[in-house]
Amino acid sequence: MPAPARSVPKVSPMKGTAVDDYVVAKLTAEQAAIVNALRQLVRAVAPKSTESIKWAQPVFEENGPFAFIKPAKSHVTFGFWRGAQLDDPQGLLQGEGDRMKHIRLTSAADIRKKDFQAWVKQAVRLNHEKGDPTKRENR
Repeated sequence: MPAPARSVPKVSPMKGTAVDDYVVAKLTAEQAAIVNALRQLVRAVAPKSTESIKWAQPVFEENGPFAFIKPAKSHVTFGFWRGAQLDDPQGLLQGEGDRMKHIRLTSAADIRKKDFQAWVKQAVRLNHEKGDPTKRENR
């Protein structure tokens, strides 16, 4: 009987890269402006959170991941693990799933400060109430 195939976990080539280094090495000037504005906003609203490169993108964590930034060619996506649970009366957050939602930004001017601050606060609060959203039992 053949031996079972071994599973090798995937490791992002960006793992361990500082977010500052990621911004300089990987982003255009426009993308960097958006990403740095988002980082500043998150640090102001959630000063206990950490940021690191996970899943090849900047991720913010406090009691588990709560937000991510994913640059694309013509925009930057800012998303939330529990985005479907966030208050969004204007319907700005996009996504068809039952958990994650995001918003696409083409410039730093697209950041609606009050909305983003409220979402970050809610996302952190939900992580503290429900636990790490990447754990099946905490979704």
